[in-house]
Amino acid sequence: MHALVAIHDAIFDFVEKIGDWLMPLAARFVFAATLLFYYWNSGLTKLGDGIFGIFSPSIGAYSQIFPRQLEAVTYDVSQLGIFHWAVVMAGTWAEFILPLLVLIGLGTRLASLGMIGFVVVQSLTDVVGHGATDAKTLGAWFDRFPDSVILDQRLFWVFVLSYLVLKGAGAVSVDAILRNRRAQMVPA
Repeated sequence: MHALVAIHDAIFDFVEKIGDWLMPLAARFVFAATLLFYYWNSGLTKLGDGIFGIFSPSIGAYSQIFPRQLEAVTYDVSQLGIFHWAVVMAGTWAEFILPLLVLIGLGTRLASLGMIGFVVVQSLTDVVGHGATDAKTLGAWFDRFPDSVILDQRLFWVFVLSYLVLKGAGAVSVDAILRNRRAQMVPA
């Protein structure tokens, strides 16, 4: 029996070492495969016209982020203030920058934490701002239906991002390259 336990432990010690290398890379791959273009395409819908559209958000940006406020001013963006502009711009840029950072593994823990915050704000905006309170969209945990957009799908998103917050980007990342360079520069 002792021999079987020793074989088991040796195999799964090896599997765990591989997992330490593979899982952060896999988490970033899952994020890129499922959410990278989702967020980039969403960000593109928020850009204004022309080259300076990165500083002049579209009306769609305001309607996605501040639906009730935009409706209250009869869809006249000029009646919204600098606060609204700053939030829309920060949200738009975050949809491009944070996923890119996760993809390449640069500042991965902070970028993933930022993405978690983004998912929470996105979900709250969907519920409060857009009224996504129907059972199919909002969903419920432990209800035997795993297909709701907000509580079910976004829980998986947050889980993948939480893994990256806790474990970092892994060995195949810009973070690892920078960490290795920093270690080489420190005198022994």
